[in-house]
Amino acid sequence: MPPTTDSVSRARPDDDPASMLSAFAKKRVLVVGDIVADQYLYGETDRVSREAPVLIVRYESSETTLGGAGNAAANLRAMGAEVSMIGLVGQDEMGREVRARAEEMGIELLSVDDASVTTETKTRILAGGRNTRRQQMLRIDRGQSPLTPRIERGLADLVRERARGCDAILVSDYGAGALCHPVIEVVRSLAQAGHTVCVDSRYNLAAFAGATLLKPNEAEFEALAQTRVRDEAVLGELVEATRARLNARALLVTRGSSGMMLAADGQVTAIAPHGTHQTVDVTGAGDTVAATLALALAAGASFLQAARLANVAGALKVRKLGTATVSRAELSRELLESQP
Repeated sequence: MPPTTDSVSRARPDDDPASMLSAFAKKRVLVVGDIVADQYLYGETDRVSREAPVLIVRYESSETTLGGAGNAAANLRAMGAEVSMIGLVGQDEMGREVRARAEEMGIELLSVDDASVTTETKTRILAGGRNTRRQQMLRIDRGQSPLTPRIERGLADLVRERARGCDAILVSDYGAGALCHPVIEVVRSLAQAGHTVCVDSRYNLAAFAGATLLKPNEAEFEALAQTRVRDEAVLGELVEATRARLNARALLVTRGSSGMMLAADGQVTAIAPHGTHQTVDVTGAGDTVAATLALALAAGASFLQAARLANVAGALKVRKLGTATVSRAELSRELLESQP
């Protein structure tokens, strides 16, 4: 079916996105996925080392924020949801930082207590000259080793238990190991039982066949479909065919500056990008979009309504530097200002 053109700026009178925002408050969302400690080290540099052809960075400050599934959970909290988050967080220094950030935000964090767990960490070194903007110079990643059967079973049991009473489940899969086979099986069984399950998976989307909504970006969708398509009509047909093949109720492909493509409810809809502001940083934008989708569906939105809101939220996020959240107040203000 050829896609129809749609956008937030042409919302129907009976499809008021702003009216849905009030329903965000107190909705319960369970986030399952790869929790990442995003560590930022800031410094100043003005010379090259005599030891090697590298810049010397004089340390000034540091901060740690929630990344990966943690960023999705932080966005949900900023929009007013009650959030529980299940993933792998160790007893190491970064694990303590992650737990502290989650507690500050009011996010319930659940992990399997095991000394072998290493907190997934991305350390970014940002530096620049005096009175200049800091630029990222280097990123160091530390990750989790293969999980033991005990940890896998523990994660699956947590998901099964905490899913009770939740209005939606958001899977945030960065390929770091938390979405092991037992957890995937529990998530799939929850979707089959009628739970609203939204999935954002970087490498393994097909494993979540049967989910309520699947949200790949364009590159992930091309890998899933094993083809590249530039014709919008053909892309729309392929998105719908893939949705049907994976037995999902909806499939939303995020396309950056080209907007989104949604297959749901027997229609394929091309959603134009929101706004004309310059993109500052796309880091974490997918988490913001996924969080908005899950919360909107939890609040009773249709797939198209949820996609429209997520489109606006994503546009707001890319105006911000680094891992950042979009609040319900920001969404409301942007929707009001963008009305014709």
